[in-house]
Amino acid sequence: MKKQQNIQSNEALVFIKTFLIAFLIITIITTPALAAVTKVVDSNPGGEEAPVLEDVMDYLIAEDSPFFEAFTNTKRVNILLLGVNQGLTDTIMLVSFDTQNKHVDIISIPRDTYYHRAGYNSDAEKKINAAYRKNPVNTAKAVSEILMNIPINYYAVVDYKGIEKIVDTMGGVPMDIPFDMKYSDPYDKPPLYINIPKGQQVLNGKKSVEFLRYRKGYIEGDIGRVKAQQQFMKNAFKQCLGFDLPRIATTVYENITSDIKLKTVLSLAGKAVGISSDDITTYMMPGNPDPNPPYYVYPKTTQIAEMLTEIYSLGTEEVAEDAVTDQE
Repeated sequence: MKKQQNIQSNEALVFIKTFLIAFLIITIITTPALAAVTKVVDSNPGGEEAPVLEDVMDYLIAEDSPFFEAFTNTKRVNILLLGVNQGLTDTIMLVSFDTQNKHVDIISIPRDTYYHRAGYNSDAEKKINAAYRKNPVNTAKAVSEILMNIPINYYAVVDYKGIEKIVDTMGGVPMDIPFDMKYSDPYDKPPLYINIPKGQQVLNGKKSVEFLRYRKGYIEGDIGRVKAQQQFMKNAFKQCLGFDLPRIATTVYENITSDIKLKTVLSLAGKAVGISSDDITTYMMPGNPDPNPPYYVYPKTTQIAEMLTEIYSLGTEEVAEDAVTDQE
């Protein structure tokens, strides 16, 4: 049973991660269409009760930090994307949009990353996925701290229940299925049954969920699965551009919680014109995974500094070395 639950959790994680990346780009593409049918440019998908990061986050960036100038004078917009499953953030990604150079960098934070907070002493509570506690600000603070106090401007929270509605709204996603996909999981809630025949077809919302959650049969294993999901996203983007953008934008808007105001996304949309999949670079937070329970992933500070040096194009090894000194 425990193994079955782990499989379910992994499937949910991959599915949410796929949708989160799609959400960011689809939102930027479709928001101008939403603006055409609404005058509420100061609204956001979270409503008035959603916390606003810029109102509560206090970034303690030391002036002697090698990242001080980059973080304070940057042309980047950093958005925290959270995939929530049963109260935990199964997926945590920081999307950094370089508005000047029109490039997107995505940093994935493992959900088992060790993050100790005063007063939370159980093994499970020392993992970053437990920091959420129904408030995205908690996770934003944790991610910022791990990533050298990097500023985080906005957040977006989603579960994977809305993807079926979004895909159906865009008229389905055309896909060439490489082989028959069949899988059953009676332990899932509700039970999961996948049955997609090989060949070219248009996947509706239900079948898209099945496709994104399918995990067996790829020759390259997980790499093959990731490639298939990337192709799904590319096809979804093309479908968005050729369909009813106001309807798609409205559906996306209704299925996420975020502090990103409509007028802000409109601004980002203008800056994102011309961006393609070639302008997106993905990273995994450098960490040292412990093979023993509770399987923490310990952040590797030196490598994290090197990663941020590359993302912010600072270009010197000394930057990473100085950052490690500042963190210690």
